[in-house]
Amino acid sequence: MQFSKVFLMNICVLTTMVYVAMLLHKYWFNEASGLFKYAFSVLLAIGAGWATMVFGLQLTDNIIFDLRFVPLLICTLAYSSPVTIFVIGLGIGLARLTFGLQQAAWAGFWNMVLLGLVCMLLNIWLRNKPWSFVRKITIVIVIVNVMNFLDIAVLGVIPFQVYMSTIVPVALPLSLGLSAFFVFILRDFQIERYRVVEIQNTNAALQRQTDRLMEAHKELEDQAKQLLLASQYKSEFLANMSHELRTPLNSIIALSGLIGDRDKQASPAEAVEYAGIIHTSGQELLRLIDDVLDLSKVEAGKMEITVETVILSEIAYALEHQFRHVAEQKGLDFVTEEAEGLPDVIYSDALRLQQIIRNLLSNALKFTVSGRVTLRMEHVVLEHEGKQEEWIAFRVKDTGIGIPEEMQSAIFEAFRQADGSISRRFGGTGLGLSISRALAQLLGGFLELQSKEGEGSQFTLYVPLRRTEG
Repeated sequence: MQFSKVFLMNICVLTTMVYVAMLLHKYWFNEASGLFKYAFSVLLAIGAGWATMVFGLQLTDNIIFDLRFVPLLICTLAYSSPVTIFVIGLGIGLARLTFGLQQAAWAGFWNMVLLGLVCMLLNIWLRNKPWSFVRKITIVIVIVNVMNFLDIAVLGVIPFQVYMSTIVPVALPLSLGLSAFFVFILRDFQIERYRVVEIQNTNAALQRQTDRLMEAHKELEDQAKQLLLASQYKSEFLANMSHELRTPLNSIIALSGLIGDRDKQASPAEAVEYAGIIHTSGQELLRLIDDVLDLSKVEAGKMEITVETVILSEIAYALEHQFRHVAEQKGLDFVTEEAEGLPDVIYSDALRLQQIIRNLLSNALKFTVSGRVTLRMEHVVLEHEGKQEEWIAFRVKDTGIGIPEEMQSAIFEAFRQADGSISRRFGGTGLGLSISRALAQLLGGFLELQSKEGEGSQFTLYVPLRRTEG
């Protein structure tokens, strides 16, 4: 009867320790490292063996009967490392010595060392067996229990005949039954824990999928808005392009019709004037077509760059000659400046370089009602992509309408202007800055904008002092 009470108490202690360990793992050690959890489980198994001794049956001052070997049963199938199982057996054996160093204590120590060795060999033997958990744990329970009682019979201080005739018939069946009962409880705990973890993982996966769906939904909404805006911008672009094309075409058609009308034959002076207007309208049409073709080439990656020697003074002279009369017609001052230290030549594509600056000057003059437009060329050294480099800065500054800060990035996109109404007021297709930015990148440079609404703008084109092929 005493064995029944003590062994049942041992099982209750072990079950309580398992439950407390699960609570610690759930609430305290959940985020701990794998190594910490592994070490904690080993110490827990050793501590469980020690706890069974504390609540064991004290037959005499030296002899303790308990189920200290039971933690080894589940460890035999739970751990992948056989050495760990032996360490647990050794640890429980050393724990027995904390109750004294008498002959019985040393017998208990060597018993646990032998059981640890047996469980280690069982782990190696059963590892690759295609058997069920129930079959494997039954083998472990029977072998370990039998070995435990044989070890005590041989190593212990109780006379062999007395031990085998009075203690084993009672203690062995109890030990087998309660060992199986504890393993069943622990296995049920584990299965329930696996279910909880599986549910948690499933919920986490569902949450991640929900988050991804929400992100995808948001991205689709953003894309829909972008498509709607793109459609709006292209509609505005087509409307502007239609106006820009119709104006010179109407002039060409009307004036060429007047020149060819025999009933209303124009005078030579009128014919010359009409021819001039037709020529100007044709150039405007050619410019519009060139813009569209340039944009398509840039987007298709077909734009070619030719690196050559570019004389900066010639660029300044050509641009001043081209835009001087436009500024005078609008009553604006147009100034070109060359800063000190400016080199005579750079190595770039002269045609594309002038195309960019012409676009910037054309916009500056177009959107400036009064004041001045300035083209300034400077030699600068600045950091770009993490290194110091030499650049030529072409600064086009005006005193025009300026650009709101929230629209300063949008104006470089194709088909867009700071305000759709601007194209109706000032004309233009909105392609110039998009083409200019793309060409600047092909030249190895970039564009910068500084502007304040109502106070004018400054576009700065940076090109490297020496542009290599490719």
